[in-house]
Amino acid sequence: MTIRQHFGRARYYVVLTIQNNEISAREKREKLGHAQFSGETHAEGNDPRGHGYDPAAPPSRHARMASAIADCQVLLARGTLAPHASAGVGAGAYDSLRAAGIRPIVTDIAKIDDAVKAYLMGTLVDHTERLH
Repeated sequence: MTIRQHFGRARYYVVLTIQNNEISAREKREKLGHAQFSGETHAEGNDPRGHGYDPAAPPSRHARMASAIADCQVLLARGTLAPHASAGVGAGAYDSLRAAGIRPIVTDIAKIDDAVKAYLMGTLVDHTERLH
C-alpha cells in the first residue's frame, strides 16, 4: 500500500497500531476529503501561509477531516515538490492536524510500511518544504 500524493483526495486513512516497535494491527477508516466538501466554497487564495487558509472556507473543514483519526498520534502524509496545489498536503491541513494533537509528518517515502519503518527507526524526515 502507498501513501497517496494528494492528502485532500485520499479516500481513507490506513490506521496502524504499533506494539513493541512493530505493526500489530491495520484498519481502514473513511476520510472526508474533496468529494465530501465539493458543495463548499474553495479558493486557492494568496495567503502567505499556504494552501488551506482560504478565508471563505468553513474553518472546521480540516477538523472534520481529522476527526476520524482523533485517537492517533501521528499522520504520515506524502509530499511532492509540485509547483501547484494538486499534490501533497496543504499548510492549513498540516497546522490543523497539529492543533488537533496529531503530529503530521510529510514524507517522500511512497510505501506505507517503509515510511512506518523509518519513523520507528527515528530516521523519517518531516519535509515541510513540500507543504503547499
